[in-house]
Amino acid sequence: MKKAIRAILILIVIGSLGFLGFFVYQKTDTPGQVFEIDSTFVTNIERKTVATGAINPRKEIEIKSQVSGVVEKLFVEPGDNIKAGQLIGKIRIIPDVVALNNAEANLKEAIINFKNAEKELNRQKKLFSERVISEFDYNQFLLTYNLNRQQVDAAESNLQLIKEGASKKSGAVSNLVRSTVAGMILDVPVKEGNFVIETNTFNDGTTIASVADMNEMIFEGKVDEAEVGKLVEGMALKLTVGALDSVEFVANLEYISPKGLEEEGAIQFEVRAAVDLLTDQFLRAGYSANADIVLERKDSVLAIKESNITFEDDKTYVELMVGEQEFEKREIKTGLSDGINIEILSGLTKNDLIKQI
Repeated sequence: MKKAIRAILILIVIGSLGFLGFFVYQKTDTPGQVFEIDSTFVTNIERKTVATGAINPRKEIEIKSQVSGVVEKLFVEPGDNIKAGQLIGKIRIIPDVVALNNAEANLKEAIINFKNAEKELNRQKKLFSERVISEFDYNQFLLTYNLNRQQVDAAESNLQLIKEGASKKSGAVSNLVRSTVAGMILDVPVKEGNFVIETNTFNDGTTIASVADMNEMIFEGKVDEAEVGKLVEGMALKLTVGALDSVEFVANLEYISPKGLEEEGAIQFEVRAAVDLLTDQFLRAGYSANADIVLERKDSVLAIKESNITFEDDKTYVELMVGEQEFEKREIKTGLSDGINIEILSGLTKNDLIKQI
């Protein structure tokens, strides 16, 4: 029994030694690691910042009603191109009860005064023809008569204006809403039957339609405070519109806000740029867009991939290939970077090979 156990133990030891030998053999037989390499190259490098925002018309006008009432008829819809003075809608006036009663009372009073003045004028006219009164006295009664007749006309016009929004004499109609500018109808926020409030010094009134010139568009966006100090009015922007992936627009930076606003813990500054429109592309108001702003650019510079750089003690290094799969650490000086490629100022020459990291 003891011999059998001893034989088994010997076999286990021999097997273990064989496995260990095979493992050591496999390790020593593994070939050395092969590193991939990159080379220096000449390219153009731009350092950019991105402003996010939207495309909007430079001027958007809200057309409002001069009277309160109910929208009786609308003559336009969004997308229509209109001229200045073109009819947009008609308002059916609902008269104020107090104002209506006062206007009716004023008209009745004016009519009574006019009739009395007319009777008196006829009586004085007869006396004047009989040479009982002078021409001067007669003219005084004639003046009173004319003034009372004018008061009747004014009272009638005022009553008609309160009822219908139209002046009897001048023909001015306040319940007809007309566009003050030429452009495209962007929005008609009311419907026929909606009640609207007139615009005056106490309230803004109800907007009947929004009109804008779609031939003059601007980009309105925001830039982080870390980049705004590098911006200068007149810089060129490259706009990419979310709805038009394959189209790129050029814009000219024309405004940088002097005051920043805090948004989600970061200070943002508003910027505006005039968009150069393309004849074959229609930009809709409100399109979201991103603007690439070139802060610095260098052409035809020696560069490498920034990912191949290592940093030690505030110094920059690459591993320069000096032989077949042999490398040495080389300190370099770098310049402008776009986040992918970085400019080489010194330490490398054209077509040098470096280890890819």
